[in-house]
Amino acid sequence: MGREFRILNQLRDGFPYCPKAYVHCTDESVIGAEFYVMERVKGIILRSDLPPELGLDAAKTEALCKSFIDRFVELHQVDYNACGLGDLGKPEGYVARQIKGWSERYEKALTPDAPHWEKVKAWLNDKMPADHPTSSIVHNDYRFDNVILDPDNPMQIIGVLDWELTTLGDPLMDLGNTLAYWIEADDPAPVQLMRRQPSHAPGMLTRREFVDYYAERSGIRIDNFDFYYTYGLFRLAGIVQQIYYRFYHGQTQDKRFAQFIHMNKLLEQMSLQVIAKSSL
Repeated sequence: MGREFRILNQLRDGFPYCPKAYVHCTDESVIGAEFYVMERVKGIILRSDLPPELGLDAAKTEALCKSFIDRFVELHQVDYNACGLGDLGKPEGYVARQIKGWSERYEKALTPDAPHWEKVKAWLNDKMPADHPTSSIVHNDYRFDNVILDPDNPMQIIGVLDWELTTLGDPLMDLGNTLAYWIEADDPAPVQLMRRQPSHAPGMLTRREFVDYYAERSGIRIDNFDFYYTYGLFRLAGIVQQIYYRFYHGQTQDKRFAQFIHMNKLLEQMSLQVIAKSSL
């Protein structure tokens, strides 16, 4: 909690979309737990579908989508040393650590009914690129439900939330994380069931268009996006499997988590399809 408070405090100078953080209290006698207080940013947070009352046609939705990507690029271009966050993480070896770390976490959460992802893990290790030469702030959970839209102009983003996973690393790995959640309109029906943001709406960019626009705005050449996207899908499967593991072993009774095993299997199928079509 103190780490997230520090990020909000120091990153705001280089990235004004962070909410203001006012106070961090470690004295648990105050409310029974450590806590911090940040400003309330009044605005709109999107969920699975665009609210009709926003009146966003395809052109306005495209503008919103590009604003979403622009803020993402802006975050990745922050001078984290100038913000005093140079010690937030270790960017060297980030790509290899993520593949190794998520492989280990997945194995620890394995259940008898879960896929092993062996072909995907082997492919990721075989096709692993070097770290991007320019490291960046990595949000690790940049999605529409973690950004706040201006209620007076919903095509503009006025806040970015949920900084607890933030570190320093490879911006293209962060891009892969975000695109793993990006379900587009032409994805098959089973994939649509995983959608938790309006990335399918008319005007939203496809994943390929998202990558191209990100590359244009950031100046980063992206020739091997299949690797980063597949990593994002594998990481998401790791998160899903960790939750399902708790359900499988009776550590949570939420019956919604029973479906997570099907999501895991679907994510593996999606990854294998990417690999089969990849030119890497």
